[in-house]
Amino acid sequence: MKLVIQRVKQASCRVDDRIISEIQQGLLLFVGIEDADTDADVAYAVRKVSHLRIFSDDADKMNLSVKDIANGAILSISQFTLFAETKKGNRPSFTKAGNPEHAKALYDKFNQALQAEVQTVTGIFGADMKIALENDGPVTLIIDTREVVSS
Repeated sequence: MKLVIQRVKQASCRVDDRIISEIQQGLLLFVGIEDADTDADVAYAVRKVSHLRIFSDDADKMNLSVKDIANGAILSISQFTLFAETKKGNRPSFTKAGNPEHAKALYDKFNQALQAEVQTVTGIFGADMKIALENDGPVTLIIDTREVVSS
């Protein structure tokens, strides 16, 4: 799994000009899944995302997780393009992106497990989504579970 994590003041997802999900302060996640990903990747990603201390405490130090802030929430968006290969040519190849059935199943598991930790809303898997956000910081992190789960 690859995740791009952005700390946001607010974020929303529109499909067909209709807002289907939105959050105020929290995390916007872009989630990519490959065929090699397993439940172990999901468990690691959920644990890491829900406990990342990237929100400021009273001393203005990044010391709080999304679970620790008032009304903290997550907007999770599936994004197969995180597995784009751009080494050759000018058109990205997406052959490393997970099979849609496998990817959707793991994406759903990921979001259900996140929901057990912190309020989580999602986009629509495979839909053409428009994402609006107000970065906070900005703070943007990238997690690749291949770097830790398969080690």
